[in-house]
Amino acid sequence: MTTSIAGGPGDARIGDVSGAAVTLSGRRRHYNPQNRRSSLLTILMWTCVLYFLFPLVWLVVASTKNNADLFSSFGLWFGKSFSLWDNLVSVFTTQNGIFLHWILNTILYAGVSAVGASLLCTMAGYAFAKYDFPGGKLLFSVTLGAIMIPMTALAIPTYLLFSAAGITNSPWAIIVPSLVSPFGVFLMRIYAADAIPDSLIEAARIDGAGEFRILWQVGLRLLSPGIVTVFLFSLVATWNNYFLPLIMLNTSDLYPLTVGLAQLQAASAAGGGAQALFSTVITGSLVSVIPLMLSFLYLQRYWQTGLATGGVKG
Repeated sequence: MTTSIAGGPGDARIGDVSGAAVTLSGRRRHYNPQNRRSSLLTILMWTCVLYFLFPLVWLVVASTKNNADLFSSFGLWFGKSFSLWDNLVSVFTTQNGIFLHWILNTILYAGVSAVGASLLCTMAGYAFAKYDFPGGKLLFSVTLGAIMIPMTALAIPTYLLFSAAGITNSPWAIIVPSLVSPFGVFLMRIYAADAIPDSLIEAARIDGAGEFRILWQVGLRLLSPGIVTVFLFSLVATWNNYFLPLIMLNTSDLYPLTVGLAQLQAASAAGGGAQALFSTVITGSLVSVIPLMLSFLYLQRYWQTGLATGGVKG
């Protein structure tokens, strides 16, 4: 219903427009997604954030304490003295600076394994997604079944095989098993099926491109977000792997950070004058997670670039 102040036709039209504007404005306020918030989901989100940040906060705070403050002060607050620099010096000088050697070993194992696993998973996933060959479905089903097998269950059989081949206590004993990633193959197969249109592959074939050229020059650019995801998964898995290096290596010069820090922790718990290593182990743990954090912060831009490219093409 329209009300007119002056009673004229023009005033009636103004009243109509005003009423429509009020109605539309009210609808916008009613359907505005920004106003649809859930207190329960917000609380749940912050709970998850605190759950994941709590160990990191404790690690940072504990790295600034000496041995006395570790056991006499509140765990989530700083101690009487700020001993971060002293702890860092102790980390890189203990046992003639072997911690730096462990870092280099870990970078070698994780870097080579992540690059190799990304390459193999990309080629296998692309083949499963874009080629129809005899036994393809069976091989992919076997790959899915391999995801269900925990890596610890395969550690002892892998050790027996590598021992018979004579490559235990060597970097290959860590790198070769880490190249196999059934989950990475599954992820790249799913991603390649949607990221690379079949029409684009057919167009490249019509232009005379070979299959490897199509993969390297066309497929890799479209698969970059998935490749980065597999790379990070493999990097983190190899970087944090403890059981496989523990049974494969028996020389401290070949240890990665996980096994090396565990040996220092065992020495700290054994007593006999080694109690000073508690703060060293904690600070070394903090140093060991910094490269992973930097890798994630650097590589996440490829995720964003890939998602933006897909949005523009859509």
